[in-house]
Amino acid sequence: MHDIIAGRFELQDRADEALAALRQAGFAADALAAFYLNPHGQHDLYPIGGDDESSAGARHAGGGAARGGAIGATVGAIAGAATAPIIGPVGVAIGAGVGAYTGSLVGAVSSTDEESDVDEQTGQPSTQQPEVTEREPGVLVAVRVDGDTRESAVAVLRRYGALDLEHTTGDLRDGHWYDFDPHAVVRRI
Repeated sequence: MHDIIAGRFELQDRADEALAALRQAGFAADALAAFYLNPHGQHDLYPIGGDDESSAGARHAGGGAARGGAIGATVGAIAGAATAPIIGPVGVAIGAGVGAYTGSLVGAVSSTDEESDVDEQTGQPSTQQPEVTEREPGVLVAVRVDGDTRESAVAVLRRYGALDLEHTTGDLRDGHWYDFDPHAVVRRI
């Protein structure tokens, strides 16, 4: 694993200028990587698109829908039974169906998750750790550093307008960040 300093740029031209300045500062070309980072949810990690198998906020919605559907069906069947003298036994079935549908909808919506991926990965709300965040889209310039070159890389990236500077570890070699994870939380400098 290597120590990596990365900075995000909104414009490709500024990222290219920063890469040239990093090479002039003595960083080898194979210790540098630059690539466009898509907005969250658009990394096409799955064949049908997207970053996750399911929506992160809807992980518990299925269980909530099942509970809500069961409760709704019961309440609907009871309400439908009250209409049985008027419309017959079909009232129980209609009441149970409407109740199950309404209950499953309410159960699913009430079981959605309000926490962000950052909150889940760090175990604390992002308001308590403002230096930890999710990556924003843009051109990401990454530099493999060691203890002696870290400050130089940070200075060059700042001078050329990097918006978000982060420190992380990873496998950056041959001009490619091999184990880059767009979902990983960012620890800003």
